Amino acid sequence: MDASRVLKSVDASKDEMVSTLSELCKIPAIPPESGGEGEADKFALLADILDDAGLPKGRDYPSKDKRVPGGKRHNLVVRMKGESAVGRIWVVSHVDIVPPGEQSLWKTDPYKPVVKGGKIYGRGTEDNGQAMVTSLYAAKALLDCGAIPKRDVMVAFVSDEEVGSRHGIQHIISEGIVKPDDLVVVPDSGSPNGQYIEVVEKSHLQLRLTVRGKQCHASRPNKGINAYRAASAYVTEATDMLYAKYDRRDRLFQPPYSTFEPTKKHANVPNVNTIPGEDVSFFDYRVLPGEDLDAILEDLKDLGRKHGRSSGARFDIETVSVSEAAPATPVGSPVVKALSASIKAVKGVPAKPLGIGGGTCAAYFRRAGIPAAVWATIDEKAHEPNEYAVVANLVSDAKVFAHMFLNA
Repeated sequence: MDASRVLKSVDASKDEMVSTLSELCKIPAIPPESGGEGEADKFALLADILDDAGLPKGRDYPSKDKRVPGGKRHNLVVRMKGESAVGRIWVVSHVDIVPPGEQSLWKTDPYKPVVKGGKIYGRGTEDNGQAMVTSLYAAKALLDCGAIPKRDVMVAFVSDEEVGSRHGIQHIISEGIVKPDDLVVVPDSGSPNGQYIEVVEKSHLQLRLTVRGKQCHASRPNKGINAYRAASAYVTEATDMLYAKYDRRDRLFQPPYSTFEPTKKHANVPNVNTIPGEDVSFFDYRVLPGEDLDAILEDLKDLGRKHGRSSGARFDIETVSVSEAAPATPVGSPVVKALSASIKAVKGVPAKPLGIGGGTCAAYFRRAGIPAAVWATIDEKAHEPNEYAVVANLVSDAKVFAHMFLNA
């Protein structure tokens, strides 16, 4: 079938896509780790939306979780049969969201989506509601036009992405339903013009630094050891040292170097006139593939021993989380080639491979030997107050997926 008819069908669905995204984003889908009850209510609405669209109801691959009502987390896979079941095409979006954060920073109610200026404002609109809607309406356009894709199309909606994917992508992979010759697209990172396809991610290392000194009155600092002061000196030197020592560049990534940033800090003493005896802070490192994370940790411990000798404080460095970079998806892989061709055909821009410091669930596919490409057209407003999705991106991304379903 001529793709132009299918693409026109997507254009005609614009208002419906906006309405569907708005309805989905009225429902919180927050994991229990973040204080929520999971995604069940949003999955129930999604089932109704699929039914109204005439799409197959899909198959659920639930993961047991006693922490949420109903005791399970859902993972729904909708299949459209193609001319061949070999090397199916997957588009995988996640249903869960992060909490809104500080409400006063929002100009609108995060759970009452507002459409203005060509944008839909609300929590979860970009991350990852846009992907849910674009993949769904790409499949609907094929159905409405009676078009049969070249391969089986698998549109997946999963749980738990925001806090580790144990009940989502990792569970799906463990079920063995995604195969190494499948083409997998994860619309969970991107750029404003839709040019970049993410094919590799940095390693991720998070650390906790606890500095223990001796508490005393602020007027008699000679009687104590200021843990805050000792920690501050350490953090400054550690950050400068790591940026200088691990300074390799790789132009595939943005930014093209490893990053070593101090981030979170616990409160120490509650009053101003006390020298703190303990100080706790955290580091978030995004490290280029190939760098030795154990060596970085040992460098930090060596520096802690040095600062301990000079300050009298004790420095303890613990790993909070560690994730080695997954193997890269080859630039010449079938999924990258197919996606690049559809981006060029629909959006008129040449696709470029990219590496990022953030993490997506594509890493789990890559570790399982399944090349995955991460792509979307977004302004990168995920997790921010006043998050939004651009209406034009809903339409263009759905067209890219529909084109890919027909031609890959």
